[in-house]
Amino acid sequence: MSTTPDPRAADVTVRDMTLDDIPAVGALEHKLFPIDAWPVQMFLDELSQPETRRYLVAETTGGIVGYAGLMCIEPIADVQTIAVVPEHEGRGIGSTLLTQLIDEARHRGAADVLLEVRADNPRAQQLYVRFGFEQIHIRPRYYRDGVDALIMRLQLAAPETDGHEATEAGQA
Repeated sequence: MSTTPDPRAADVTVRDMTLDDIPAVGALEHKLFPIDAWPVQMFLDELSQPETRRYLVAETTGGIVGYAGLMCIEPIADVQTIAVVPEHEGRGIGSTLLTQLIDEARHRGAADVLLEVRADNPRAQQLYVRFGFEQIHIRPRYYRDGVDALIMRLQLAAPETDGHEATEAGQA
């Protein structure tokens, strides 16, 4: 699976989240996830840990339309959150954000990327499957409204070698 950003997101800029973005992200969080919304303090806490975290925002000229975050403590990376406002879904923004999180996980040396997704969110599940994630577990009644969480994993390729080992193995 190629993780090239989707060209439909061409009018969208993805950049690192800053403290100045927190009020807008917090408002979106409460709009998009009214039952399970993170408190603003949680975003502040996450941004204060750049050694293990990376958070992004996607914005258009009209403002922030998506955001995502990753925690990576080798050998595991975990997608903490990923969201796109409904009016901008289907334009490749979620794919672009997920691509950058996966690239960050690779850069940080992760072997696997994990995430939780609501069992009643087939659109998100389909996105993750397109990227190579597979369901590995279910957390019953994980969300506050009683919906199960599907635990999904993407196994990242092992680091490339210089080719020397493959050549020797091929000669055996």
